[in-house]
Amino acid sequence: MIPALLALARLKEGNRRFFSAQTSRETYTSAARRLELAAGQEPFAIVLGCSDSRVPAEIVFDQGLGELFVIRVAGNVVAPSQVASVEFAAARYGTRLVVVLGHSRCGAILATIEELGRPLRDQSRNLSSIVDRIRPSVETVLATHDVKDHDNLVEEAVRANIRMSASQLRHGSQILEQLIQVEGLLVVGAEYSLETGVVDFFDGVPGDP
Repeated sequence: MIPALLALARLKEGNRRFFSAQTSRETYTSAARRLELAAGQEPFAIVLGCSDSRVPAEIVFDQGLGELFVIRVAGNVVAPSQVASVEFAAARYGTRLVVVLGHSRCGAILATIEELGRPLRDQSRNLSSIVDRIRPSVETVLATHDVKDHDNLVEEAVRANIRMSASQLRHGSQILEQLIQVEGLLVVGAEYSLETGVVDFFDGVPGDP
């Protein structure tokens, strides 16, 4: 079992390799590695990320087969199936780090802002299942920011949504709460920059203000 802070350091170092174009994924995707993993897995981090095609967690953290337990859904929202997936990996594999990974210019955030401005009759029922989970964080930002400054509004809404999802994982599951209190599970929020490739861990990191 890898402690949460050590796992976090490994992710930060992997991301540094990625954005500086010094990746090493070939080492971790070999035939020998596949055979080694056939009998089981011990992922050192759980990543709840957005489904956006530009943000594959294994690549942006420069990790190979068997390293990360990845859950992806538009807007990195937290629904019962996502909570259950995190519980499963944390309890079964002893993984002690959970990262909620959002990203700049998130399409699900943009869609939520757009949906909030439409009449209810014109809103997609299917999209609403995601929008309704993002809505509270976006509405909070809309209430305190200048709607004319669209770029800043989206940036703040992205971070608010990441914080909300991380908080839901910390406080919305008895299993995860117990693992946090007794077993050292750590849930952090992070944002990936589409422009730079850098992941900023800004929520729930020990020692941060």
